[in-house]
Amino acid sequence: MSSTTTPHGGDFDTPTLDMESAELLQTISEHGGYAYVRMASLAATGDVRAAEAALEMAWEQLHSGPWQSVLPVWRDAYSMACLHVARHHNGNGEFKEALRVLDMGIIMGGTLLRKDLDSAIEKVSERAKSSRRVSEGSFQEGSVNNSEQRSLVHPQFHVSQVLQLLPIKSLSSKIVEKRSGLSLDKFLKDHYLAGSPVIISDCMVHWPAKTKWNNIDYLLRVAGDRTVPVEEFHSQTCKHTEGGGLEWNLYWKQELITFSELLQRIKSNGGSPGGPTYLAQHPLFDQINELRKDIFIPDYCFAGGGELRSLNAWFGPAGTVTPLHHDPHHNILAQVVGKKYVRLYSASLSEELYPYSETMRTNSSQVDLDDIDERKFPKVQDLEFVDCILEEGDMLYIPPKWWHYVRSLTTSFSVSFWWSEGECSDAP
Repeated sequence: MSSTTTPHGGDFDTPTLDMESAELLQTISEHGGYAYVRMASLAATGDVRAAEAALEMAWEQLHSGPWQSVLPVWRDAYSMACLHVARHHNGNGEFKEALRVLDMGIIMGGTLLRKDLDSAIEKVSERAKSSRRVSEGSFQEGSVNNSEQRSLVHPQFHVSQVLQLLPIKSLSSKIVEKRSGLSLDKFLKDHYLAGSPVIISDCMVHWPAKTKWNNIDYLLRVAGDRTVPVEEFHSQTCKHTEGGGLEWNLYWKQELITFSELLQRIKSNGGSPGGPTYLAQHPLFDQINELRKDIFIPDYCFAGGGELRSLNAWFGPAGTVTPLHHDPHHNILAQVVGKKYVRLYSASLSEELYPYSETMRTNSSQVDLDDIDERKFPKVQDLEFVDCILEEGDMLYIPPKWWHYVRSLTTSFSVSFWWSEGECSDAP
């Protein structure tokens, strides 16, 4: 059982919290959070149980309704409580638990105390490195010097091994154009303004991620103890069809796990009991600075004078699928580790791809390309598309509103760069 109090300090400073605490607690009081304010005030003096109580109160507020309806002040309150609890764990040398709580503050908390959370993570990580073992559990098998055993993806791969797993007609028609050494002027004229997809090769050779991210030991060292949100694929039998078969209801379950647990599942062939686990469209590089240093924003993302909107990670085993959908921004999908199959349909084909009518899902197609229902969607089979296998080191430019389906063919680590329209996008 942990002690009731921890000396203030806990080896990391919180300048923003120190400056903003009184005003934040006043705002929380104005929104009825009197009990939280009492507990948070005690937590600031080192009362661990009060800090944990404040954390629980803020957590309940975050789950009191739809995420978008949660008052921003409660997200900041959650971050505040995370800092108090993490300080206790750090002071006791419980570095993994301190990092878990701080990551929760980043993932679920507000923006007010973000600098304090980032600074605390840096300090706790420094202390943790001296005591962390490079490998845990089954990752201790074999020699660390055995580069093949410790790699995420092995080089042996043949298209014939996966072709039967891909949607019908895959790789049989038009392949996405691939260009090496594509100049910015050519990219702007031939693809950005023309709204034409392209694979750009040889643009990642200077990225440290190209070699580091295929090394399990490196990923464990810089990210193993960090907490990340993942999606776990599940399936349920729903009902018997008229033809005597079964109609399946497919869904994703979201959970929070450590990066080392994600690696463990990927190493065991995707393998939680429910199905493959996928870190999908997560701003991982805002969370783990060491990984952010391993990549660079491609110059193409500034074509047309636009602004970078989001930078997200996609990491999971073979077999993970992103169903057919479109996005509002220009997109470069950079394939750092492994291979993916990508199919694209022009934005002009939206009606024929049967988008959902619900407001929140109009960018998603009702069509399951892996099992097309020709009675419900008779137009889809004859639609023109382009597709490709995205190789390590390739970058795929996807114009706004172009529909795309993505399947991982191996363990895969990708980065997506979204950027907005620039002024010259209206040029002829």
